[in-house]
Amino acid sequence: MTDTASRARNRRGEGGRLREEIVAAAVELLAETGDERALTLRSIARRAGIAAPSIYAHFADQPAIMLAVVRGAFAELTLVLRTAAEQTDTPRARLEAISRAYLDYARTHPERYRTMFGGLWVPTLESGGSVTEEDLSTLGDECLGLLTSALAECAATGVSTSSDPAADAVALWLGLHGLAHQRASTRAFPWPDGIEDRLITSLGGLDR
Repeated sequence: MTDTASRARNRRGEGGRLREEIVAAAVELLAETGDERALTLRSIARRAGIAAPSIYAHFADQPAIMLAVVRGAFAELTLVLRTAAEQTDTPRARLEAISRAYLDYARTHPERYRTMFGGLWVPTLESGGSVTEEDLSTLGDECLGLLTSALAECAATGVSTSSDPAADAVALWLGLHGLAHQRASTRAFPWPDGIEDRLITSLGGLDR
């Protein structure tokens, strides 16, 4: 639980920190409840140790807070994927490491992952709204960029048969996302041994 007393001592002249604390409070609530519906302005403010109206100096509404939460999650995932890639020394190993790190992140952060990809928080996109179509369309660009670069490197070195790494990286991501989603929603399914390898090899155009 957040120590509201200690938070209260950090308010004066620290607007940037308060914004971070609001987002952190939302992340904590999401992790604890696993339900975006529990993240109301009032519940987030209570966790952050502030009055609900204080939020409006930093966020227009609840979807704006959720967008910040999701952006933070994508930044975290980007770091995970980049770290995985840096620990390899061949193009194929990089592509495989990034793909497996993606699946591991989805498995170990199920509530956060679900929210990242269009959970209940996604608002109706209306003119003048706090969240725009561009906000949503650019989420995950860095993650996809890492996957695309790795696949392009495989193609350039003859490891992959891909002739269009940008399009094939999207196809690979769709496969990874589908597997991650199905694992979370159909846990009793008897997944074949080596399903991750089959998926990455096939969609990445890699030699078996």
